[in-house]
Amino acid sequence: MINVTDIAKNKFLEHIKKRGRGQGVRLGVKTTGCSGLAYVLEFVDSPDETDISVDHGGLKFYVDPKSMVYLDGLTVDFQKKGLNEGFEFINPNEKDRCGCGESFRI
Repeated sequence: MINVTDIAKNKFLEHIKKRGRGQGVRLGVKTTGCSGLAYVLEFVDSPDETDISVDHGGLKFYVDPKSMVYLDGLTVDFQKKGLNEGFEFINPNEKDRCGCGESFRI
């Protein structure tokens, strides 16, 4: 199960509306960085047949089956700290993050 806070959901929906098209957001992981994995977000205009669809009241996340293993239990939030703002991933499966916070290890 993937969770999303109301503020994050609204930010995603705003971005999709500004973009003028899209069925939702692809959420996944890729191998990279000093800790091994990084989160990936991208807009989805047409989901893949193998995607797992997670609906959150009008916002759909599409997750490939390989990434779901790493994302089960994840909460996506949106934080504004000083001049910085962005999506934050709270993953109970994480064992460690790199110093810059861009990659993680399970």
